[in-house]
Order: sequence, then structure tokens, then C-alpha cells
Amino acid sequence: MTPMWPARVIFLAVGLACTFIAHAAPKDDLSSLHERIKTLQKEVESTKDKKADATDALKQSEQAISNANRKLRQLAQQQESVGATLNRVQRESRDTQGKISSQQSLLGRLLHHYYLHGQHDPLKILLNQQSPDQLARQLHYYTYLSRARADLIGNLRVNLAHSRELAQLYQEKSAELEQVKSEQAKQKIQLEKEKGARKTVLVQINQQITSQRHELGRLQRDEKRLTQLIERLSRLAQPRKKKNTAPQSSSRPAPEPSSGALHQLKGKLRLPVRGQLANRFGASREDGGATWKGLFIKTPAGQEVKCIAKGQVVFSDWLRGFGNIIIIDHGDGYMSLYGNNETLFKQAGEAVQAGDTVAATGNSGGNAETGLYFEMRYQSRPFDPAGWVKSN
Repeated sequence: MTPMWPARVIFLAVGLACTFIAHAAPKDDLSSLHERIKTLQKEVESTKDKKADATDALKQSEQAISNANRKLRQLAQQQESVGATLNRVQRESRDTQGKISSQQSLLGRLLHHYYLHGQHDPLKILLNQQSPDQLARQLHYYTYLSRARADLIGNLRVNLAHSRELAQLYQEKSAELEQVKSEQAKQKIQLEKEKGARKTVLVQINQQITSQRHELGRLQRDEKRLTQLIERLSRLAQPRKKKNTAPQSSSRPAPEPSSGALHQLKGKLRLPVRGQLANRFGASREDGGATWKGLFIKTPAGQEVKCIAKGQVVFSDWLRGFGNIIIIDHGDGYMSLYGNNETLFKQAGEAVQAGDTVAATGNSGGNAETGLYFEMRYQSRPFDPAGWVKSN
């Protein structure tokens, strides 16, 4: 079992990372955030101050499942790209072979003409004492034939060379495709192995997870940990703006968003995934008495999770209480959160557009139901997404 650490340790480590990033060079931006988070996690894992949680035992296997699925998706995209290249090469090769056949046929007829009539020497034509008009026509005709033969031979050489290049490219892409298929087979075996490991751990700790799911204090700690993380990520996302150092309390009412690019899309956003809306913002949670800070949408595992609007990924990792979670900064103080995923497809620092697939649904983090946990936040605090997204 891989234990997790108390919130104050994580907050201290994240704070140290923020201090480092705030003093970084001006050209240093969120593109390197993923590496900083990895460094931060190593620092957290090295601490001796640890507090066990049943769901922490799932962390390693759920991260591995996410990584394997992401690699399989990347390999599928690579296979599609290589396959498209192979199809293009085959079409181009057929066209080139057709040109070569046509040029060989023309050259054959031209050589046959020379065979029947012989090579025509311009000096010999001049000495035949023909009329000037007939002489001019013959010279022009034979000049045309000579030029046509040279052009035909030149084009034939070019097409033959291109045909050899296409054949070489076809062999290379075929080998690349076989390599991709081989890697896909390995990743599928690894994925099944990791799913088996997670299933075994779940059986072992199921009673502990069920018991902890009803602990109000645990839910509050998870929510506080998430809020603190988002506050620090907000500072990372806006390093040049004046920071509000006053602590934010998740118990305070969320401010009513009224400006910014995302606000212009209020009422026009789409839910990240299709499914059954299992709860609403502010409703009491059945598993502990706390209130929901977002929406939980029940879906089968593996459904594509879509980004609600343009933004940048600022966190993409496993977090206690939320499993594999991805956080997207939309600017102007807005963020959206997508938790309990089986797979995270986007990494910290990546830019995303509305409708981009960022994750796949699951029940990571010890969640009893399969689906997506979705939040919207403004100035680090959650607000009700109901008036912002279309019900359909």
C-alpha cells in the first residue's frame, strides 16, 4: 500500500514550488509545469510525515492504467497517421507506375520510328537539294522528334527514381506500422496486468474504503486539499499579476462570476460527458453529510471527457479523494476540474480547445460509482455550473 501525506505537507511542498516558479525567468511559462509537479511529488514522497488512507493503495495502479491507456491512444493515432501515409504512397506509386508505362510506350514507338526511318543527319538533308520550304519543315520536324525523345527520357528517369523512393518509403512505413502494432500488443498486456493489480487491491481494501467514505472529516480534508492546490495553481497561471495573499476559505460563498472570456459562454457550454446527473451543486452527500461542490455524472467507464472551453492544463495527476484528475485554467480566474477518471490524455502545460478529449471516465480514487466528477471554479472557489452548461 502506498500511503498519502497530510494536507499541510502537500501545501508546504506546493508552496515551495510556487516560490521557485514565481522567481523563474520571464520566458519560463507553464510548458514546464509538468516537470515541476513531478519534482514536487518526489519531494513529497520523500517526507517521513505520512498519513495512511485506504485509497492511496490504488494510486500506483490507477496511474499505471491511465498511462497505459494514454499510450494506447497515442499509438492508435500514430497507426492512423502511418496508415494514411501508406495509402498515399500506394496511390502515388500507382500513378507513377502509370506514367512510367505511358512514357515507356511512347519511347518505344519513337525508337521504332527511328528504326524504320533511320537517324536523320541535318547535313545530309541539306545536301539533298530539296526546296527551302520542305527543308525547313523537315528540319523542324526532326528537331521536334529529337527534343521530344530527350524530354521523354528525362521524365522517365525522374519517374523511375521517384518510384524507387516510394518503394523505399513504403518499406519504412510498413516496418513502422508493424512496430506500432507490436507496441500496442505490449501495452494491452501491461494494461490488463495493471487492471488485475487494481482489482486485487480493491478486494483487499474494499471494507476500509466503504468505512472511510462515510467520514465527514475525510471529505472535508479532501476538499480543502483540492482548494489549496487550486489556489496555488492560480498563482502559477498568473505569475505577473498582483497576488491576493489573503487565505481563501472554501466555506465562504463563491463569488458570482460576471466577466471574462468564459463568462461570454455562460449558458452555452456543454457538459464534459453524456450521462445521468447523479447530484447537483450544494446537495448533501449521502456518503458523509458534506455538500457537493460540483456535479457527478454517471457513465460507463471509458467514455470521452471533453474540455468545456479553451484553456491550458495546469494539473494532470492522481489526487487523493478525486483519483486521476485534470484541472484546466480558462483565464480570468476560471478553472474547470474533471475527476475520478480512468485515463488522463492531456498533460500539464498543454493548450486545449473546447471539445478536445482530455480524459476518459472511470472510478479512480476509490469512488463507488463510475462516471465523472465535474467542478467549475472562480477565484479558486466552486460555483454552481447549472446555469452555465446546457442540459442536453
